[in-house]
Amino acid sequence: MIRTGFRVAARFGQHRALLRAPSLQPRLSPAPACGSSTDSLVSRFCPEKTDLKDYALPNASWCPDMLSLYQEFLEKTRSDGWIKLPSFKSNRDHIQGLKLPSGLAVTSDKGDWRIFTRCIQVEGQGYEYVIFFHPSEKKSVCLFQPGPYLEGAPGFAHGGSLAAMMDETFSKTAYLAGEGLFTLSLNIRFKNLIPVGSLAVLNVDVEKIEDQKLYMSCTTQSRDQQTVYAKCSGVFLQLKLEEESPQ
Repeated sequence: MIRTGFRVAARFGQHRALLRAPSLQPRLSPAPACGSSTDSLVSRFCPEKTDLKDYALPNASWCPDMLSLYQEFLEKTRSDGWIKLPSFKSNRDHIQGLKLPSGLAVTSDKGDWRIFTRCIQVEGQGYEYVIFFHPSEKKSVCLFQPGPYLEGAPGFAHGGSLAAMMDETFSKTAYLAGEGLFTLSLNIRFKNLIPVGSLAVLNVDVEKIEDQKLYMSCTTQSRDQQTVYAKCSGVFLQLKLEEESPQ
């Protein structure tokens, strides 16, 4: 059954459990009111020189709408204060030299880490997307083209793939706008189906920052703004990353 609307709620229960557990007392440092400046966060997140592959660059699978809107926003990075965010295969690559707070970090012998939205390596088959961020206005625009591996109803993207894309755009925006690290809640209202291979535009705004939380909104629509695919609100927890100890 296809539901045209439903509610998604994701709770950051692990963090709360760690705070309650007597045997585990992680040293969690909430991001201070002043925190790190947006400029310093962006500078670290978007290194000028790197050998890492940027997956947020045009490839042969991008549809004409995605290519042309990408070029429009690329022009805005030169004059209107927008920044194109690189997209590496793991969030670890974006925060090199930093780590999660003590008590949340995990150890593993795994070597090939991938963020969920970069887990499909074949171009055009999964998540094709690029995020542009505006530091002073604390907002983002994500250009998202779902591939056939994200299909739900025949010919249309699965609702979960859009939910993941909203969460990913929220998370990057929350971190750069105010050191938001973890999703506390997502509330999504789906309006229309997204055809596979077409462009969906996610417009994300930070509504307010208070009590160590960022409150955010997102509207996903077609390029011509005539079709709204979904609306979403989200809350993110502010939490300061720690410097890694020298090896």
